[in-house]
Amino acid sequence: MAGARSPLSDGLLIRVVRASAGAAALLGALVTHGCASGQEFSGPLPSPDGDQFVKEVYPLLLRDCAHTTCHGVKERFFQLYGPGRIRMPAAAMGEAIDYTDPMNLEEVLWSYERARSMLATSEHIEDSVLLNKPLEAQAGGQGHKGIDELGRNVYASKRDPGWRLLSAWAHSHGSPPTAAQVRAVSDAAASEAAP
Repeated sequence: MAGARSPLSDGLLIRVVRASAGAAALLGALVTHGCASGQEFSGPLPSPDGDQFVKEVYPLLLRDCAHTTCHGVKERFFQLYGPGRIRMPAAAMGEAIDYTDPMNLEEVLWSYERARSMLATSEHIEDSVLLNKPLEAQAGGQGHKGIDELGRNVYASKRDPGWRLLSAWAHSHGSPPTAAQVRAVSDAAASEAAP
């Protein structure tokens, strides 16, 4: 039937809207009371490319930020869920998910919206928390507790490939990730892993 939506997609949409509403409320509180950078945000949030997020940025964030002692814990606003890391709770997903299961749309959308919210800034996208927080202070960043055993931050400079990828994504324009994009990346990863 043309234009009909399945109950599964309606349920997914409701859970994503609820999660986004919670994120928006917290972002509103941060904006009202000022962010850690001391800047206030005004204006619409950027809408970076969802396809680039699924293919490049999400794996980067899982690798560099989603550790169980960092942004993989529920106490963090910038919270990331995904394969090989902390997974979204079964209550939010509607079903239990294993640590090794492939990426899924709910976790990708959650992570996209959280990363997108970290792009809120008063003027230039380069001033956003997402681009400044993981960057060494000597390189113009804010620095944070995400340092390694040698005292280095996530990205030493703006020349770091990870930082450059985040910056390119932050400056892109598009729409949120789709189920088809997530499925394509998951299928490609499964075919690479097959003997």
